[in-house]
Amino acid sequence: MFIKSIEKVSEFTRSIHSITRTYGGKQIIPGSSTLFFVNEKGYAITCKHVIDLLTASDIVNKKHIEFKRERDKLPRDGKFKRNLKGLEIKYGYKEDTAIQIRNSFMNCVDSMSGFTWHVHPKHDLAILKFNDFKSIAYSNYATFSKDSTKIQQGKFLCRLGFPFPEFTNYKFNEAIDDIEWTKEGTINSPRFPLEGMITRHLAEEGKIYGIELSTPGLRGQSGGPLFDENGLVYGMQFSTKHLHLGFDLENKEILIEGKVKKINDYSFIHLGQCIHASTITDFLKEKNVNYYEE
Repeated sequence: MFIKSIEKVSEFTRSIHSITRTYGGKQIIPGSSTLFFVNEKGYAITCKHVIDLLTASDIVNKKHIEFKRERDKLPRDGKFKRNLKGLEIKYGYKEDTAIQIRNSFMNCVDSMSGFTWHVHPKHDLAILKFNDFKSIAYSNYATFSKDSTKIQQGKFLCRLGFPFPEFTNYKFNEAIDDIEWTKEGTINSPRFPLEGMITRHLAEEGKIYGIELSTPGLRGQSGGPLFDENGLVYGMQFSTKHLHLGFDLENKEILIEGKVKKINDYSFIHLGQCIHASTITDFLKEKNVNYYEE
């Protein structure tokens, strides 16, 4: 049903790769998110919480540079551990504190001086603009659904994004106490489509702003497009809600490999939430960003 539309949407949907290092060790945690382009001028749509991660990266990295500068000035004497502990308290560093974050935009533009953004005042929605590029690395851009009457309960739609990061082109450089991208390893992560039925609309103050789906949006699909079998964009994945079903089992006896065991199980349904196409296009219009619809 979505074979051709997935290929079409893949032409303008891209991943953001992120690597994070915590204070507790040298292990690097990979992550991903999604954006999709709305015109040929380097404008893309993603989630506000994705922008928050990107902008927080500079703050986190600069803080770590300052920490290292102060740490390296500490005398390596009997008071070093106590002084280091005081420095950790000063900077708020604990075992699981993120101290370094690196981000990479995959196949978006050839190069850039940076990016600018607009975040929606109410919803988890943002416009991202790549600056000073020479050529784009995407081959198409989104076309939004103009007819909101098509977005009704029972309609099947698909989302596309990049959960389950499989890229491995990064390492911890112990010599300089830093994490970095490398030319070795797996560079890309596979795209991942996921279908769902429209179950309800999301509304605030009597105005529809979003779409609820019968299946969850996956981590890494945030910022990815929601589209129909023709590749027409109906919205953008931004979160998943979890509703308690009430089918709870406590101390339930079941037979597993010939043995009786007692289990507890608390059932939830996981429903994807997407920003409605009209909310996106209204925001693009407000910021004077060119877009396409039919």
